[in-house]
Amino acid sequence: MTRRLARLADIAYRRRGRMVLAWIVATVVLIGLGTTFAGEYEADYNTPGSESKEASELAEREFGGYSGQEIYVVWKDPNGVKSPASKQQMNAFFAEVEAIKDVEKRAPIRVSDDGTIATTTLPLTVPGWSVKKEQGEELIDAAEANSGDGLEIKLGGEPIYTAQEASSPEGLGFLGAAIVLLIAFGSLVAAGLPLIIALVGLGISSGGLIVLLANVIDVPNWTTAVSGLIGIGVGIDYALLVLTRFRSAMKAGKDRHDAVVEAVTTAGRSVIIAGGTVVIAVLGLFLTGLPYMYGVAISAAFAVLIVMLASITLLPALLAYLGPRVDRLKIPILGRRLDRPEEDGNSPAARWSHWVQKRPWPAAIVAAAILLALAAPALGMRLGFPDAGNDPEDTMTRQAYDLISEGFGPGANGPLVIAAELPSPQDKAAIEGLATDIRDEDGVAYVPPPQFNSDGTAAIMTVVPTTSPQDEATSELVDHLRGTVIPASLGNSEATALVGGVNAALEDQSSYITGRIPLFIAGVVGLSFLLLLVAFHSPFISLKAAIMNLLSVSAAYGVMTLVAQGGAVGELIGIDHEVPIAPFMPVMMFAILFGLSMDYEVFLISRIREEYLKDGDTRRAVADGLAKTARVITAAAAIMVVVFLAFVASPEVFLKLFGIGLAAAIFLDATLVRMVLVPAVMQLLGPRNWWIPDWLERILPRIEVESPATETQP
Repeated sequence: MTRRLARLADIAYRRRGRMVLAWIVATVVLIGLGTTFAGEYEADYNTPGSESKEASELAEREFGGYSGQEIYVVWKDPNGVKSPASKQQMNAFFAEVEAIKDVEKRAPIRVSDDGTIATTTLPLTVPGWSVKKEQGEELIDAAEANSGDGLEIKLGGEPIYTAQEASSPEGLGFLGAAIVLLIAFGSLVAAGLPLIIALVGLGISSGGLIVLLANVIDVPNWTTAVSGLIGIGVGIDYALLVLTRFRSAMKAGKDRHDAVVEAVTTAGRSVIIAGGTVVIAVLGLFLTGLPYMYGVAISAAFAVLIVMLASITLLPALLAYLGPRVDRLKIPILGRRLDRPEEDGNSPAARWSHWVQKRPWPAAIVAAAILLALAAPALGMRLGFPDAGNDPEDTMTRQAYDLISEGFGPGANGPLVIAAELPSPQDKAAIEGLATDIRDEDGVAYVPPPQFNSDGTAAIMTVVPTTSPQDEATSELVDHLRGTVIPASLGNSEATALVGGVNAALEDQSSYITGRIPLFIAGVVGLSFLLLLVAFHSPFISLKAAIMNLLSVSAAYGVMTLVAQGGAVGELIGIDHEVPIAPFMPVMMFAILFGLSMDYEVFLISRIREEYLKDGDTRRAVADGLAKTARVITAAAAIMVVVFLAFVASPEVFLKLFGIGLAAAIFLDATLVRMVLVPAVMQLLGPRNWWIPDWLERILPRIEVESPATETQP
């Protein structure tokens, strides 16, 4: 591997013009192809084999393609919704929207007790998440065009949510990273290089590969925000590592060719291992078995692979052009920390490491206790999907939610849909009896008469809960209907009834993911363990990394759960009441964080291993390795924290929680884990850090993570 990287670095140096031109052409071509042949962002959130999916298929089969999902229409008129003027405007609105593709004629109208608010639904022939954004925009335009003269029309549902303009957090994350880089390097040129790598990666992945991927498989519309911020974060981190090694080599008196080769064969090797770990971790999302997660996994892998390749090819070519001019355009005062000599054995990081190594047991116990205490709230994590009541107040979905709640209670924002199959016409009475039984249940606000198909072989029934879609009581109602009410009511009938609708579909997905999490965690941890084992040829190092990463991810879950509970902590990011955590978030966070935590593990252990190979002294190797990587890891972690905190600016609650969880994990990993647990545990292990059975050593391939300059065994 060393020889290959040295050859790659030599090519990047000697043919730097062609290398830079190749990346420019690739960026332009892929963005052009993405613009021309862009696919539609869409995702199927139905859970394979779930009752809600069966209910949806039954409704679609027996009711002319009805998907079991709707667009919610609510209108308010102080003069009364039954006034002639109001009726005229609403008839014009319905005539306009019912001509839109995938939208059926409206359901019966329900009027509030005071007569000023009315609501109905527009049944959809496809799931709400499959409606094109342009159709949602047409619906919004129709509502706004027909509002006026005291009448306000508002719409809710997945197509409206998708059509609303939402700000993207990538720009804010990029700006924050630029500020941290300027502080770290104190040079506009040096700070600009990692940003160039991140921009190239963002352009190729988000602007080209991901939109092309949407033609082939389902890609959710929030994928670019997630993969874009991951790409920016890891791209800057990887470029930072290579750039720092290059600057160190230049300061040590090497010419620019040798400095480029050293940077690529040392830091570049760590980048490949770290990037490979992140890719393996995010591809672990395939283990969830959810089709829309496949698109997220591949998109995130694209983002990481592109910036990884750019860091070991494009960046060295740019460094070959710049040489010592990489530190040009300096800003006074800034950048002094990264300019200090790496080999400073008296640095604060080295002194700290020695202090920890003198007290390994207390340090390890205290750090682990803090992480476990932070992880404790995760035991009360409630999975579910935040509803439109969390949307910004100026969005149409939030305004529709508030109007429906005002007129009919919060449960009207997410009715359940029961689809029933009737083997014989005599079962019709059983379904009507079921509707009566459900009306008598606690937690049920309204059940209109069941609707039967023309053959009398199927029925659809709407159940409006008393609680909001995201309320835990609504989830409990779904379970109660399925497990108790329906079996008891239809016990003497051959009819079958399935609980579906958006709420039930999301509840099914929560249960499904909860059951798959153990398999997913085992798969990601196992693959990452094997990769580190191949990289470092040390079972203890690999096991230690897996356990520590599990601790930091668990602590991040705890922080995210605490924020999701609202209160003073949640209000810091705009969450003033308890919200559930989207069920795919813990899975995605685990994949991303486990991979990124391995980045810092590889960066640090590679340098410790390099120092250990000089004289076999573990104590000195740990202290010196930490001293030589502390500033880079701190800067890299600060960049990642700032980038992920950009999610907090998103209007979407699940992205806010996602960002705070990721930022918390990176902060804890770069502080408690790398600065306390790693030196303490490695001190306790001593020579066992590098122990490996002879039989395992013989069968493992060697990819030489340590520096080529120090490959001689002590």
